[in-house]
Amino acid sequence: MKTIDELLAEGVRGKRVFVRADLNVPLAGGTITDDGRIRAVLPTIAKLAEAGARVVVASHLGRPKGEPDPAFSLAPAAERLGELLGQDVAFATDTVGASAKETVAALADGRVAVIENLRFNAGETSKDDAERGAFADRLAELADVYVGDGFGAVHRKHASVFDLPARLPHAAGHLIATEVGVLKKLTADVKRPYVVVLGGAKVSDKLAVIDQLLGKADRILIGGGMAYTFLKAQGHEIGISLLQEDQIPVVLEYLARAEKLGVELVLPVDILASSDFPDLKGKTPAEFITVDADKIPADKEGLDIGPKTRELYASKIADAETVFWNGPVGVFEHPDYANGTKAIAQALTESGAFTVVGGGDSAAAVRTLGFDENAFGHISTGGGASLEYLEGKTLPGLAALEV
Repeated sequence: MKTIDELLAEGVRGKRVFVRADLNVPLAGGTITDDGRIRAVLPTIAKLAEAGARVVVASHLGRPKGEPDPAFSLAPAAERLGELLGQDVAFATDTVGASAKETVAALADGRVAVIENLRFNAGETSKDDAERGAFADRLAELADVYVGDGFGAVHRKHASVFDLPARLPHAAGHLIATEVGVLKKLTADVKRPYVVVLGGAKVSDKLAVIDQLLGKADRILIGGGMAYTFLKAQGHEIGISLLQEDQIPVVLEYLARAEKLGVELVLPVDILASSDFPDLKGKTPAEFITVDADKIPADKEGLDIGPKTRELYASKIADAETVFWNGPVGVFEHPDYANGTKAIAQALTESGAFTVVGGGDSAAAVRTLGFDENAFGHISTGGGASLEYLEGKTLPGLAALEV
């Protein structure tokens, strides 16, 4: 895989460099609530601009249905990128139309432009190779060189991620190089004990990664909504907690395999449970009880791990040399149900291990709960991409850069 440093050594002054970034930031009323993904791609864009390239930045945001939708405009991201770069960033109001062509043509050496949301064009996400390829052809007209740095999208076979690199000289940006380097530390020559913390709502989202990690990790700590399917599989009462009943046979097989392999698969021992899902907007005080994990009342739902589980999980992390965490272990958006996720994050910062926060809600939780990002070894920008890499899948965006 060619690196951006090699590309810079060859010289990029005056060249139009298309940077496929991941500017898929959360918005509230048009205001960015977390600019982590923009800051993550900043080193690549800044270096290219400093070297005199004419930088064309492209990304998706949200899931518009293949046509323009003002709610998913990249305009706020372009404005924030300009603030971070310390220069005005031009913004094209379309992807491959007149505005994009005029905006790119007007770029001077060392300047940066952002084109509108790639998913405003149906060709970006099309499953039809010809339609996707046609869109990639039009994108290629805007550039001389391609740099892939949108790690959060490399697991997607999309035009700007998979097809476009085949049409232009290409290299991997700093972010992708960093992310891949970190993931290799989680899959090859891992320093042990290796502890994995998995949370989130659905056990089905994590089955493939659990399958892979059962042969690699020393301990797997389970939390979040997915924990209740494990508890149900063990025959415990889980009340009205999240349950994927169809996954119970697979969960039972994993529990048996973990025991056979000597992998500690650790489940909550106590739970915060309530009859009502919390109000996440008003964040009014929650009404809950703390109960043993095998005694959740029939009319209550588990919403966070309890104090005994927080202590247990912290002790399982304390002596680790490597920790990978993906998924909050409770409804962290509400302060009364954030203590479990906060305890996991705190344990990672105190462990002395090489710690990786696997993107998505975990990364959002770290920032929302006020942790210093530098206290972690690495905070990934791509939760889904990280998981698929750990599952052993071929990621289309990485494969395209390796050709």
